[in-house]
Amino acid sequence: MSVQLFLSQPGILSSIGDSLSQHIQTLLEGSDSPLTFSNKHFQENGLQGKYNTLGEVNTPLRAFPADLPQKHHSRNNQLLWHSLEQIEPTIQQAISRFGRHRIAVVIGTSTTGVDENLPVFKYAAEHEDWSGAEFNQQQQYFSAPADFIAHQYGLTNLIYGISTACTSGAKALISAARLLNANLCDAVICGGVDTLSLLTLVGFNSLSVLSAEQTNPFSANRQGINLGEGSAVFVMSKEKLDDHNIALLGYGASSDAYHMSSPHPEGEGAIKAFQNALNLAKLAPEAINWVNLHGTGTIHNDQMEALAIHHIFGHNTPCTTTKPYTGHTLGAAGAVEAAILWGIIDRTFNPTGKLPAQLWDEQTDEKMPPIAITDHMSHWKSDRRIGASSSFAFGGNNSVLILGEVND
Repeated sequence: MSVQLFLSQPGILSSIGDSLSQHIQTLLEGSDSPLTFSNKHFQENGLQGKYNTLGEVNTPLRAFPADLPQKHHSRNNQLLWHSLEQIEPTIQQAISRFGRHRIAVVIGTSTTGVDENLPVFKYAAEHEDWSGAEFNQQQQYFSAPADFIAHQYGLTNLIYGISTACTSGAKALISAARLLNANLCDAVICGGVDTLSLLTLVGFNSLSVLSAEQTNPFSANRQGINLGEGSAVFVMSKEKLDDHNIALLGYGASSDAYHMSSPHPEGEGAIKAFQNALNLAKLAPEAINWVNLHGTGTIHNDQMEALAIHHIFGHNTPCTTTKPYTGHTLGAAGAVEAAILWGIIDRTFNPTGKLPAQLWDEQTDEKMPPIAITDHMSHWKSDRRIGASSSFAFGGNNSVLILGEVND
């Protein structure tokens, strides 16, 4: 990294709850999973649909301002608005220090506000007429969450969205780092948000990768993914904006383009992403003391990721996937899991240095290379806490973030 890039305390929202402290407490205590068996997304739209185990956000959401233009109204933006409340003092501090013209916004998403236009499609199907219901194009732009943030805080620097499926949230942080390194801005509001959508529920079901039961990553009995929704958002800057000493130390990305929806079976792209991140951070694999895995619970992803982890780290670096608590939040996943990594690193939220135990049936798949999946006795092994978060997406799109403590 050419400059030190600090990450302020993130705002986060998922099925676990709506604060970082709640997320870290739930994970470190090994509480029951909040995932629920539901088909309400079909019922709410008058449709027949399968029940699935999902990471639903049931927290009452922060209301939009009364004067917010209708084009910014969507559940996706409201999830983001709710998590933004947690970091508004940091945003205002950045505005005061740098000016609105020097703050960029990069937000990852995959569903954006697509379901807001369901009434248009239903009307057209019932009446064979597209003109009877208003179509709001802005609501389903991939840039809609970033546009919403810029509108709310009056920001005028670079504003754009990232949509690379399940790496979107991580790619938003990578893009933020590149903007800062290029001196195009002094701070970036960055992260990811995604909503449980009929489009993704039906789409993933068509791939036969949804699990009706709680996801069971890396187990010999794993059956697939539980979808979820949520949001996580940071302020990244070259100057510290709060009292925490956590920075983005490195990042890596690759695209193996092996298959439209399956990862490279030998983990080639994942290995390159990990190695690129380590190279940029100028760190040896031994410096990484915890990996927050992508860990979707599918046969192919877990096999590939175990190969990559074993290739880079061997079988001694503690690893966990937190998706049995949040579900797979798709375009938000890279940001949500980076926020969890941030909280596990931070000594205010995690003073004892405990690592979250993997929530699974502990039935190891002997066909996978061995990796050190955490249990209730797992702790940080080094005085300096440095960890990684991996994200993998359709089309062989791979991302790795390395976060860690920095000295004053």
